[in-house]
Amino acid sequence: MSLPVLVILVVVGIAAIVLAVHLTGGTRTAVLADEAAARARFAVDHPREQPAGVRLTLSRDAAFLDLDGSRTGIVQSFGGHFLTRVVSAADVARLERVASASLVIVTSDFTWRGGRFDFASAADADAVAARLALPALEQRRTA
Repeated sequence: MSLPVLVILVVVGIAAIVLAVHLTGGTRTAVLADEAAARARFAVDHPREQPAGVRLTLSRDAAFLDLDGSRTGIVQSFGGHFLTRVVSAADVARLERVASASLVIVTSDFTWRGGRFDFASAADADAVAARLALPALEQRRTA
C-alpha cells in the first residue's frame, strides 16, 4: 500500500471516530433542569434514598442531595450522561474554598476524584462544605 493511500485511510478513520462521538452525544454536556430533575435522576440509581434537600451548581451540571445522617448524594454530568454517587465526610480527602461560592472537592475514591463546583450563592457552598468537611475534620481529630 502506498503512503498517500495509507494517510487518506488514517484521516478518514479519525474523522469517522470524531463524527461518531459527536453524534452519540459525547461532546454534549448534560444539564439538570431543576431540583426535581436531580431528584429523579438520583432515584434511578438509588431508589431507596429520600433526599431532604438539593443544591444545584451554577451551571446545573451537578447537584448535591442531603441524605440521612451525614451522607450526601451527588449527581454530576459526564458528557451527555449523569454519574451518581453517595459520599460521606470520610470519603473526602480535601475540601477547599476557592471563591465565595466555589468549592474544590477531592475524594479518596479513584472512580470519582471530585472537581470544582461553582454555586449560585455562598450559602449553598457553605451547606455543602458543612456536610462534607466538618464531620471529616472532627473524625480526624479524634483518630
